[in-house]
Amino acid sequence: MPMSNRGTRARATIDAWREQGADRLDAIRFHYMDTLERRAAGHKGEVRRLLDEKLAGLLKAYADDLRKTEKADGSTTPAAPARETLGSLVEHMVSQNTASFPELAALDTFRKIWSRLRNENQLRQALDHLPTNAGPLNSSALVHRSIMLMRELSPGYLQQFLSYVDALSWMEQMNDAVAVAAKDAARPVSAKRTRKK
Repeated sequence: MPMSNRGTRARATIDAWREQGADRLDAIRFHYMDTLERRAAGHKGEVRRLLDEKLAGLLKAYADDLRKTEKADGSTTPAAPARETLGSLVEHMVSQNTASFPELAALDTFRKIWSRLRNENQLRQALDHLPTNAGPLNSSALVHRSIMLMRELSPGYLQQFLSYVDALSWMEQMNDAVAVAAKDAARPVSAKRTRKK
């Protein structure tokens, strides 16, 4: 069977199962199959063939599990999983009107103290990395002078500035993690080499 037909059938099967609610049988495994099918659609040749074979095996196993859970009336919708203690607690908390609970004054004080300590720690770390014998136009020296001026003239603005820089740093780390994951996903599957004795 040509690869494009196999891929089209796999997508149609996955979409049909989702419409029937069969994705609830094993949501994680279903999501894995869905993601694998999307990844396979972006490849050609040997990589596509390998991904399609793996997907075909997963689809067959999932279909077998669906048949095992099939009800007497013929529907393939799996029974809802038993509610766990944590799930029932979360549902109870959601059902309660959380707006009726008062905000704790101590919590607000704790947030302010934590924010101040975190900003002081970040400031200390930023100031520790000042290069020795840096020229007047060195970017690190300029940043150091700017932070010191902000600290003297407007501590409140410095706190907001550090929060902003912290958010940007966090977003940069997230982008780097996504880029690494995308690079790993795009890496072709290598065939195993056999070692001669």
